[in-house]
Amino acid sequence: MVYYNSNITFPNYAFEGMQSEGAKMIYPLKFKPLYKDYVWGGRNLGLLGKLLPPKGVVAESWEVACHKNGSSIAANGEYEGTPLPELIKLLGRRLVGDSLPQRDMEKFPLLLKFIDAEGNLSVQVHPDDAFANAYENEEYGKNEMWYIISARPSAKIVYDVLPGTTRDGLARAIKEGSIVDCLKTVYVSPGDIINIPAGVIHSVGKGIILAEIQQSSDTTYRIYDYGRTGRELHIEKALQVIRFAGTGIREKYTGLDVTISDCCKRKIAAANEHFCTEIYSVDGQVREIADGSKFYIYMFISGEGTIIWGNKELPVKSGESVLMPAVLGEYALKGRFRALKVYKPDLQADIIRPLRAAGIADDVMISEIAGLKISN
Repeated sequence: MVYYNSNITFPNYAFEGMQSEGAKMIYPLKFKPLYKDYVWGGRNLGLLGKLLPPKGVVAESWEVACHKNGSSIAANGEYEGTPLPELIKLLGRRLVGDSLPQRDMEKFPLLLKFIDAEGNLSVQVHPDDAFANAYENEEYGKNEMWYIISARPSAKIVYDVLPGTTRDGLARAIKEGSIVDCLKTVYVSPGDIINIPAGVIHSVGKGIILAEIQQSSDTTYRIYDYGRTGRELHIEKALQVIRFAGTGIREKYTGLDVTISDCCKRKIAAANEHFCTEIYSVDGQVREIADGSKFYIYMFISGEGTIIWGNKELPVKSGESVLMPAVLGEYALKGRFRALKVYKPDLQADIIRPLRAAGIADDVMISEIAGLKISN
């Protein structure tokens, strides 16, 4: 279903010169990719445009991260070489935004990755905020979503346990080595949107490249590792956090299409209290604004273009990610590309009320936007 934003009034602000406030420069930030060489990785992120090390596997590229297990380092401009935690201390809410809670200032809320699954990832599950806070040194929980960039024929993921599976039944299957008989598998194709709430068993299958948007957490409870040895399993904790009552939940979504103009199509792919992911398909120019309330991150997944703000320009291309500081002000995206736009939303102000004002029914929003829940 396609909607046209001539009928939709999204929040709009005018803050001329916002990017020059204060003593420190405000501009779109690129970061050096932080590569992870997990055993299941490959060399396929080079096809996305990443410049890979000469040798070895690259399983994940942490694009924007501020975590104890890895933090991004600025790669352009005045702050080149500065780690993201230092940038947050230096720029404060000018970078992060006025609308985000204090906890998000102390712990940056999102972690964005590109993932190359040359082999199967482990079957795993992640805790929610309450469990992680209690048992993982006040970590965030981990709700996440995937956007499938490419997939070989017959590529599939593990998503959830089969209906009727109980905690005791799964524990028994793990002990007997028959866990695969309890797992639901789903074939995937490029463009698929996969919603993975905390507590849902999942695994990326071999032959898939995807973008992962998640809470800033690296807490993973492995349940099954396809016969590989040397990596710890976390059966007890996994059995505590798996949402057996939620079995049979939907795994794929289409996203809600909102045409911005003839040269830009916008799809709201996923929206929850932790993050919103939109897909921009641009062939021309689209104007945007960072109004001081929140930061935005663009993950470029194909093509190339330019970010324009004030009288300055920044070239961008597939495989790069850019963080737009909250007070950047008006900017434009120009070129021919596809990108994921990620931010932490006010669900009512940013998503629900504008779509309702355009006459879009709540049940349509829930049906097409991954993870969206609406309470009146």
